[in-house]
Amino acid sequence: MTAIKMDLSVINSVIIMIILINTIGAIVTVFRRPRSITSILAWLMTLTFFPIIGFIVYLFCGRGIDGETVYKFDNEDRKKIGEINARIHQHNLKYHRSVNTSGSKLLERYLRNVEESPLAKGNDIQLYLDGKEKFSALFEDIRNATDNIHVEYYAFFPDKIGTAFRDLLVEKAQAGVEIRVIYDPWGAKGSTASFFAPIQEAGGRVTPFITSRDLIRKTRLNYHLHRKIVVVDGQIGWTGGFNVGDQYLGEYERFGYWRDTHARILGTAVFSLQEIFIKDWNASVKNKKQQLQYADNYFVEPTGYVGNVAMQIVSDGPENNVDILKSAYVKMLLAAEEKVWIQTPYLIPDDTVINAILIAKQSGVDVRIMVPSMPDHPFIYRATQYYCNLLQKNGVKIYQYQKDGKGFLHAKTILMDDTICSVGSTNQDIRSYSLNFEVSAFIYDQETTLEMQQIFLKDMADCFELTDEMIASQSRWLRFKQNFSRLLSPIL
Repeated sequence: MTAIKMDLSVINSVIIMIILINTIGAIVTVFRRPRSITSILAWLMTLTFFPIIGFIVYLFCGRGIDGETVYKFDNEDRKKIGEINARIHQHNLKYHRSVNTSGSKLLERYLRNVEESPLAKGNDIQLYLDGKEKFSALFEDIRNATDNIHVEYYAFFPDKIGTAFRDLLVEKAQAGVEIRVIYDPWGAKGSTASFFAPIQEAGGRVTPFITSRDLIRKTRLNYHLHRKIVVVDGQIGWTGGFNVGDQYLGEYERFGYWRDTHARILGTAVFSLQEIFIKDWNASVKNKKQQLQYADNYFVEPTGYVGNVAMQIVSDGPENNVDILKSAYVKMLLAAEEKVWIQTPYLIPDDTVINAILIAKQSGVDVRIMVPSMPDHPFIYRATQYYCNLLQKNGVKIYQYQKDGKGFLHAKTILMDDTICSVGSTNQDIRSYSLNFEVSAFIYDQETTLEMQQIFLKDMADCFELTDEMIASQSRWLRFKQNFSRLLSPIL
């Protein structure tokens, strides 16, 4: 009996020692680099309550982006970029229309100062809300290409539309058009080098994004290429929320109709999309000889009038010291006088954005947020529900999208008053603010903003508004899942 007690005593001592070592290890690990308080607490909880698994997850997802990657993004041809931006400015002189509201001027100046993103005037923009229509128009632009096609997507599935896209690029490569593709191997199952091999064999070039390289030494699974960019012949640009896959055409029974927003852009604003692509390409290729130069055929000015829309194309990612896109949204919320309407598939804002939303609401601004009514990621959806409940209780109108009983809203848009709107790849969540490589277009145009308002109002017909009664009817188990997911939200 005494021996058994001694054995139990030894086991208890070992368990206590393991817990102590794990806790100290968690504290040391999390505090090794600067983080937000919410991120610190989330990682401490993960490492403490999941001793071995937590550290494995941290090894792949919790480490900061490495200095070598940051250097590659910083080590670009600043002189040539400056010359291209000067061409944009010179082209702007042809257009008398200017950014004329105080809120617009402050936002434009902020984005120009922190990201060196020039305001480009004289553009045309077309919005696409349906996947089949978007890819039909995009494929037509690609078929008509004569010089170069640059493609960059987070998720590129090897399904019907993905294979058709790849084969079209193969066809253009065989015709002598320069083809370059950047993809994120973690974005879609089956998005592999072997899938893209036919493009290489036809003379095109393909590279995985830099954060997927060197899996053992510096894996950073938490940092994704979330941008969606296509530039055709240096003069037609595409960006927005659609990835490449059959589900984005509404062909997955699970999701039903897929509602997204993508933009086709003509004008010198395309130069900024091209700069982003070249920067990403040069950071990702292994051999310096494969890097792209900022050649004139990648930046082709319109020969005549194409439109009168002013916009800035803004990129952001973990290589930056500040959350540029998040800060831009905060400025829009605080500058609004009448309305701020947001569409996002994931609503997991940090304290700064929550405070800005509540300040706008308490200032009499009509704040509306539209989210899906069904999940594609369980933890993220429960966290989204938590923040929907929180903001609804504070007077924000929350609309949950469902078309024909299903349907998934994947659009990433925001509009302010009748003056500014934005479309891109950026979700309203901490991941998009701080961890993903994103791109969004900020459009200073009343006509486009009013078009987005009409789109939002039309989408409301396929939504139900979250009410106090709906929140009160949620079960305790559902609320537990929401609160638990919310605790993990900084690392989801």
